[in-house]
Amino acid sequence: MSALNRVPSLMARAGTASALTLAAVGGSVVVPGAASEASAAAHATKALQIAASKKGSPYAWGAVGPHRFDCSGLTLYSFKKAGKKLPRTAAQQYNKTRHISAANRKAGDLVFFHSGRSVYHVGIYAGKGKIWHAPKTGDVVRLQKIWTGSVWYGRVK
Repeated sequence: MSALNRVPSLMARAGTASALTLAAVGGSVVVPGAASEASAAAHATKALQIAASKKGSPYAWGAVGPHRFDCSGLTLYSFKKAGKKLPRTAAQQYNKTRHISAANRKAGDLVFFHSGRSVYHVGIYAGKGKIWHAPKTGDVVRLQKIWTGSVWYGRVK
């Protein structure tokens, strides 16, 4: 029996967790949604790098770059340059993302700050509890620790 013919029976005995191992050693395994997740991760990584490259750019209300930004303008600009389209405001962006838990957040996910049900600020998660964002008038794009627990997370589709 060839290795490819053994994959289904090996999968049945080994379980799904071993599917990645089988794929790594030459088997062919299709995981539903894996390609779109990988694509989303690549766009998110690129968007994160673009946001970081804007470090020090001044905040300007309503600005969408390339030299000045407000919070949602930075996320819109970063994802647009990475090949993904987002709506203009933080609240609209929240409504267009796949909502995820804090435990499942990854670098490149969006972090939405809220008061009750109202989203008022957005940044791009950089890992280790920090975000890249355009904070407020008189400030600049920077990396900052998340300062509140009143946040929701969204993954750009």
